[in-house]
Amino acid sequence: MMRRNIALIPAAGVGARFGAGKPKQYVEINGKTVLQHTIEIFEKHPRIDLIAVILSPEDSVFQTALSEKVRVFRVGGASRAETVRNGVSTLLEQGLAEAQDNILVHDAARCCLPAEALTRLLDEAGENDEGGILAIPVADTLKRSDGSHHIDETVARAGLWQAQTPQLFQTALLHRALSVDDLSEITDEASAVEKLGIRPRLVQGDTRNLKLTLPQDEYIVRLLLKAV
Repeated sequence: MMRRNIALIPAAGVGARFGAGKPKQYVEINGKTVLQHTIEIFEKHPRIDLIAVILSPEDSVFQTALSEKVRVFRVGGASRAETVRNGVSTLLEQGLAEAQDNILVHDAARCCLPAEALTRLLDEAGENDEGGILAIPVADTLKRSDGSHHIDETVARAGLWQAQTPQLFQTALLHRALSVDDLSEITDEASAVEKLGIRPRLVQGDTRNLKLTLPQDEYIVRLLLKAV
């Protein structure tokens, strides 16, 4: 049976580190919100069948014009993991996702994802059982702190990758991985799947796939969006 590809965008966060006085997904860049830019990446990709945007029930800002490809659900939770779990459950409950379909979870604040990186993820992980994520090999030297702003040690970077999104898993697998009582140690979808003893595939990501996290990131994101 052919798998459908469903993008799930958790957009219920408050973006406290960004400090813009509003959730960072609603910061306007080049005439559109960050969330609009992100949604359009998936709207334009021919292999994405459905886009599920997961908002907080209290969200009063979202006003994006939507295509038939996009559905909005106000079932966001207290954490990213809870928001994704609620979104996956809603898709299953409403018959919008089958167990074998691929769900691609993507950060709302990664609005510069190149189409070719998305295609690469679908090509390399879209038909396997263990799923996969976009990631890039760590290039910089890493230091571990002693807790008081001094270097405790240099961490060997061999074999280390920096996780990005989308993170792609079959619906049933992702639902099972997130159906745990304690989500506090789940930092991304791959970490939840890893706890089941499964080893997701690492797919070469892209340095342009930047996550808008700190105020200085906005300058780089503006330049990237102008370049595409």
